[in-house]
Amino acid sequence: MSIYLLLKSMHMTAAYLTVVLFSLRLLLDAVGKPDWRKTPLRWIPHANDTVLLVAAISLLFVTPWMPFVHGWLTAKILLLVGYIVAGAFAMKETRGLQVRLIATVLALVQIMAIFHLAIYKPF
Repeated sequence: MSIYLLLKSMHMTAAYLTVVLFSLRLLLDAVGKPDWRKTPLRWIPHANDTVLLVAAISLLFVTPWMPFVHGWLTAKILLLVGYIVAGAFAMKETRGLQVRLIATVLALVQIMAIFHLAIYKPF
């Protein structure tokens, strides 16, 4: 298997796992189980996101794609920053329910947009 396929598989797996872990933590909060914050579920997403980021940066070294040259990749990076901010608001216990719901929707929409750009590379 080529290094590109290995990195791409690692990146895609970590991306899917990011969505699952984000959704799981939101679901646990929604059903009134905030004790997940005292389990490894608190730090596992950060470890996974580190793998995701390392794989993404590694892919930049083995492919001809360059941020700020390829529009779809630039858009993914900007959406990622938006997802991080919205996700932080969604996870914050001290925020009101309405703020957390809006932040959750924004985060999930940005994730869907990132996946769309990754699959179709429209520009």
